[in-house]
Amino acid sequence: MRRLLLIASLLAALVSTAHAQQNSTISVLDFGATPFAQKNGDILRERLRSTVEILVADADLTRAAAKGIGYSGSLNLSVSEARDLGAALATDFYILGDAQTLRRSSSARPAYYESYCSLFIVSGRTGRLLAWDRPSVESDKLTEAENQLSAKLSGAEMIHRIVIAIRRAREDERVERNVVVSSDDPLIEDAPADEKMAAEQGLSFPRPYRRLRPEYPESAARADVEAMVDVLVDVRADGEVGDVRVARWAGFGLDEITVATVRQMHFFPAKKNGSPIPMRVLLRYNFRKPPR
Repeated sequence: MRRLLLIASLLAALVSTAHAQQNSTISVLDFGATPFAQKNGDILRERLRSTVEILVADADLTRAAAKGIGYSGSLNLSVSEARDLGAALATDFYILGDAQTLRRSSSARPAYYESYCSLFIVSGRTGRLLAWDRPSVESDKLTEAENQLSAKLSGAEMIHRIVIAIRRAREDERVERNVVVSSDDPLIEDAPADEKMAAEQGLSFPRPYRRLRPEYPESAARADVEAMVDVLVDVRADGEVGDVRVARWAGFGLDEITVATVRQMHFFPAKKNGSPIPMRVLLRYNFRKPPR
């Protein structure tokens, strides 16, 4: 009997350990400095704590870590900056946001209130933006608009989206860790800092046949977003585009439209001492809302 009890205890411990290893840790940073913004950050933290597979970091520790690294609330981070923030927070994932209520006026209707929250889910390990959302509600009454937004943030649909984004990211990162890079792939040379430095090394940069400008998407227009997107582009020796990776993300559909545009481009290839070579270059796009 004692042996059976011991075996049962060991099995229970193994199951408990396996279950704990499946949990992801997450930090939720404040969605701004206003009481409304902080209230919604607290609401989301509490709601996430009710899920089985997510462990939520203490709010005070999260604030202290973010302040210690100098994070000031930006939603337009480079992958490197986002990775550094993730290291300071010491969680697998984190959520950034901006929650506000604005009084709007329109010729088509009386003045009203819009409550919204821009919400970004980020991998603490890779610094990648995994998903973004911007729930928004409108009402003639301020309190009603804010209460409805809080209900959306704590609703089952929002929590499901966060959990699914985390599950997918965990699987993607697991696959990436197991990928073996082929030694037959051509060496991609990183572009030097400027043309003078390139010339000293006998290098010339890739040049596009035609410069394409990403369109400003409606998803960004609805949020009045102005941001910068950087992408690292592998230009092959034949001038065609290979891998494209976002190096500074902005959300609101800007990253996706940038990558899609860059993939349509064709280049005169980089050269080293007159011979075409593959090269990785950084392309930067500044998005401003078009005038109405």
